[in-house]
Amino acid sequence: MLSDEVSTGRATKHGRRGSGTMSTAQLRRWSRSDYDKMMEAGIFAPGERVELIDGEIVEMSPQHSAHSTAVSLSAEALCTAFGAGFDVRTRMPLALDLYSEPEPDVAVVPGSPRDYRDAHPTTALLVVEVADSTEAYDRDQKGSLYARA
Repeated sequence: MLSDEVSTGRATKHGRRGSGTMSTAQLRRWSRSDYDKMMEAGIFAPGERVELIDGEIVEMSPQHSAHSTAVSLSAEALCTAFGAGFDVRTRMPLALDLYSEPEPDVAVVPGSPRDYRDAHPTTALLVVEVADSTEAYDRDQKGSLYARA
């Protein structure tokens, strides 16, 4: 029965219920290329904040005043600490692997902004995620993603 398959996410080898082996539905992972094309095509609403994490398009949390202040102060301090030869980027994409293009609150990357005119940086020396409501997700999911880069 189709409705049962949809509600449980399971179907048999031939798409019907029965005594055969059951399998679960597979989610499609989006590549960075897919994601970039969606952005260019205007698939997302203006101002909608999303990022690509391990092939999944994830909505980003709203930015409250305290969060924005912490991001600005962090970026300012890192500009002073790192100086010339480094670009301190706020809320800009990192092209970390085939399936991830996160937008950390602050990232320190080698070079200058002009170095990334045609492509996002693929690595960062330091990444800062300011978290108040998403601390566990930022630390676990995104933290391991940044560590792999």
